[in-house]
Amino acid sequence: MAGFGTADGVPRYSMSGSRGRRDNGSMIERFNPSTVHEPAGYSHVTISEAGRLAHLAGQCPLNLAGEVVGVSGDFAAQTAQLITNCLAVLDAAGATPADVVRSVVYVVSPDSDVLSAVWQQLTASPLAAAFTTASTLVGVAALGYNGQLVEIDLTAALESKQDVIPQETPASA
Repeated sequence: MAGFGTADGVPRYSMSGSRGRRDNGSMIERFNPSTVHEPAGYSHVTISEAGRLAHLAGQCPLNLAGEVVGVSGDFAAQTAQLITNCLAVLDAAGATPADVVRSVVYVVSPDSDVLSAVWQQLTASPLAAAFTTASTLVGVAALGYNGQLVEIDLTAALESKQDVIPQETPASA
C-alpha cells in the first residue's frame, strides 16, 4: 500500500504498483506517485538510466543575429523562437524532445494566464515531448536580455558516447 511508514519514528515513503511508462528504449522512466496530485501533462518523477546527460544552456528568444525577437511584450513570438532554438540545440547534442528528463520554463510575468498561454504553446509544439517529464514553470521578475520574456533550461538523457557523434565542435574557451 502506498503511504508513509513511521514504525521506528523515521518517515519512509513507499509506493505500490507500476511506476508508469518507459520511453526511449527503457532509458527514461516517468511516473506519478499515488500519494501526490495527478499533474496535467507532466510527470512528478523522471528517472534516467542514461550514462550521459546533456545539460543545455538556458535557451533565450534570440535569432541567429543574436537579437531578442518579439521585444514589445510578444510572448508568442518569443516562445516560438525558444522552440526553434531548443530543437536546434537538442539536435546538435544528438537528442530529441523525447530524451529530455528535466525542463524549467521561466516567464517574466506574475499573471498565471500568461504562464498558462506560454505552457500551452510549448505543449502544442514539436518540442511538446520535452514537457512530459519533470517540468517546472516559473514566473520571474526579469531575465538576462533587455526585453526578454521567456527562457527554457533542458536536460536530456543521451545514449552511450560511442553511439553518438557530436554534430558541432565544442565552444572555445
